[in-house]
Amino acid sequence: MNSIKNKKYMIVTHGCQMNEHDSEKISWILENMGYIPCDNKEECDLIIYNTCLVRENAEVKVYGQLGELKGLKRKKTDLIIGICGCMTQREDIRNYISKKFKHVDIIFGPNNIHKLPQLIDAHFKTNEMIIDIVEDSREIVEDINFNRKYNYKSFVNIMYGCNNFCTYCIVPYTRGRETSREPENIILEIEKLAKEGYKEITLLGQNVNSYGKTLKKPFSFAELLREINKIDGIERIRFMTSHPKDLSDELIYAMRDCDKVCEHLHLPVQSGSNSILEKMNRKYTREKYLQIVNKVKQEIPNIAITTDIIVGFPGETEEDFERTLDLVKEVGYDSAFTFLYSIREGTIAAKMENQIPEDIKHERFQRLLDTLYPIFYDKNLKYKDEVVEVLVEEISKTDDRILTGRTRTNKLVHFEGDSDLIGNFVNVKITEPKTFTLEGHIV
Repeated sequence: MNSIKNKKYMIVTHGCQMNEHDSEKISWILENMGYIPCDNKEECDLIIYNTCLVRENAEVKVYGQLGELKGLKRKKTDLIIGICGCMTQREDIRNYISKKFKHVDIIFGPNNIHKLPQLIDAHFKTNEMIIDIVEDSREIVEDINFNRKYNYKSFVNIMYGCNNFCTYCIVPYTRGRETSREPENIILEIEKLAKEGYKEITLLGQNVNSYGKTLKKPFSFAELLREINKIDGIERIRFMTSHPKDLSDELIYAMRDCDKVCEHLHLPVQSGSNSILEKMNRKYTREKYLQIVNKVKQEIPNIAITTDIIVGFPGETEEDFERTLDLVKEVGYDSAFTFLYSIREGTIAAKMENQIPEDIKHERFQRLLDTLYPIFYDKNLKYKDEVVEVLVEEISKTDDRILTGRTRTNKLVHFEGDSDLIGNFVNVKITEPKTFTLEGHIV
């Protein structure tokens, strides 16, 4: 392979925490090859785009960014441009990139990150575009390490892929079938993080609640939480994402009993209408969802519940949408990710009849926000004059005197303080609750 020592690289990451964590792996691989990180494209010898396919605007953004690199590639002919992530798993997109963006050198998928050194080597030897995609299930490679973005909190994959096939979602086609990591390997990774001083871990999976189903020896997500809870040094455990159809009483009791598991549950509902939930292939009803929420609130009274909601799914009637608004009021969410339904080619919903006109989607979307925001504010008002434990995360992007961090309930808190507090726990008295954040001062 050509000499790589001191060559510079950059990774541009789009999408979810899974992609962020994959970028940490890519970074570790590249630095072990001799590359050094750089944040200036003009100086880079290798630029990799780690892509997302869930929302259309993320896809369009990547095409724009690839287009912008044509000029740089002309000036710097030895620059290597790579693209990976969910977009590359779609054959039509790979074909489009290979025809439209001939200056791209390497195309690889999320299932074969471990092969990146060979792919770079193959490009050096042939000077041709290298395409290497694993179409189906992900081979779990345990000896890849990570360059973790923070030194006090970390993502830990517990599983890969998805078996749910929600009709609007491209993920099962891009991330492959569901595969769980062996619990011993997960626990070893987290024990190592604890020894290195990490205080908070977030367990990642497309559906963490179904963890363990592919293991030869049965081991549930609830059992995994209880084992991780025993690890000295780790002070907070988070996880995402939870699918309501697999959220068991066993898991609720584990969340209640484990003192390190944070009082926050992200439980995507997507719609409050049973007919839409059926069209989405979500495999639960509105009634079942509310039953789970009530059980969670009963066992963990101070829990914060957040969700995902899609507006304007094909066939959604005014009555269906009103059912969503009613559910939002009944649950009383602390926060929500809200989405206008957009057609994703390759999904079942893309071919459904009764696609909702854009103006109706936008009007409903605004009504949903008008319903949600006062609920968020009421939830945050309860924190007024309370003292909360905050893990300090970073300096505010708008004011370098202000620090930001999160409570155990995942509330974002702003307060004055010195940057040497980053990575530490502090007690903050909340003086001003807002709709999306809390403000206060260190006690």
